[in-house]
This record gives sequence, C-alpha cells and structure tokens, in this order.
Amino acid sequence: MNEYPIGALAQIPKGEGRNFEVEGVKVAVFHTQRGEIFATQPDCPHRKGPLADGLVGESTVVCPLHDRSYDLKSGKELGADCVLKTYRVRTAPDGTIMLAL
Repeated sequence: MNEYPIGALAQIPKGEGRNFEVEGVKVAVFHTQRGEIFATQPDCPHRKGPLADGLVGESTVVCPLHDRSYDLKSGKELGADCVLKTYRVRTAPDGTIMLAL
C-alpha cells in the first residue's frame, strides 16, 4: 500500500470535506471539529450525493441529498445496510494529508 500527499490539512476547514483525486481514484476527505481526518468514497451509494458537501459531525457525515448518515470510521450507514469505502489517511508532521491506496 502506497501513501500519497494530497494537500495541506489547512485547506479543509474543521467541520467540512473536500474531494481529491489520486492515481485516478476519487476520494472525499473530511476534517472534523475535533481535528480528526477521514477519507471515504466521494459519492453516497444511495443516489450518488456529493458527500464532501454533507454535514460533518464528530465522526459522521450526512449526505446532502437524502439525509443518510454514515460513520466516517467504519463507513457504515447509521440505521441501514449501506457501507462506504474508506481509506487510511493521516496528517504528516508538516500538515500534509497522506492518503494510503
């Protein structure tokens, strides 16, 4: 598994998400109010809603189209059976977001 730098954590305000593309793979990266970061597939599996535009909670995101909530750690939909693909992500000491593919 390789790690790729995708940008500075400072470019994603706390409580928001941003889309990135790395090696042809599109991902959504979320920066929670607690300062944690998570990465998932960019679109909701229900109706392809843009998850990076969703409401970010402590460790959840709510799809902006149909209010479906997902746990950012596990990718599981809260109260249903859908699952998001998740990716390993971390912040390097210099503030760069590193995504594992």
